[in-house]
Amino acid sequence: MPKRIAARRSPIHGNGVFALTDIPKGIELIEYRGKRLTHAQADRLYANTSDSGHTFLFTLNDKYVIDANSEGNIARWINHSCSPNCRALSEDNTDGTLRPARVVIESLRALRAWQGPTCYCGIGPPDPLTPRLTHTQSRLLA
Repeated sequence: MPKRIAARRSPIHGNGVFALTDIPKGIELIEYRGKRLTHAQADRLYANTSDSGHTFLFTLNDKYVIDANSEGNIARWINHSCSPNCRALSEDNTDGTLRPARVVIESLRALRAWQGPTCYCGIGPPDPLTPRLTHTQSRLLA
C-alpha cells in the first residue's frame, strides 16, 4: 500500500502531518503508537515538565495511556483542530488474545493532497461557544 501521510514542518504548531495523496472519507490513516503507561506512571513521569503546549499522551482507557514520546510514530504530530477532519478511535481488544487495545486515526471527510489531517484533542470546549459558555470559560481561566 502506498504511503498516505508524512510528517513535515507546519505553521500550526511547528510540526504536522500532511496527506501525500487525496484520501477518501472513512480511511484508517495510522495507528497512534507509543509506550503504554498507567495513568499514575504518566503523572509521575511528566509531573515536573513545563507546559509547552505539546503533549503526546493519548488516553487509551481507564487504566492506560499511550506515550508517543517513547516508541511513538508520526501520529503524534497530527495537529489539533476545533473543526477536525479526522477522529481518533479507540479499539479495545475483545478477541481474547493478548493484543493490546489501540487507537487509530480515521478520516472524517475526504482530504486533499497536502492537507493536514487534524483531530479534536480535548484542548478546547467541545460545544459551540455561546455567550454564556464564553463567559464561563473566561471566569475559569482568570
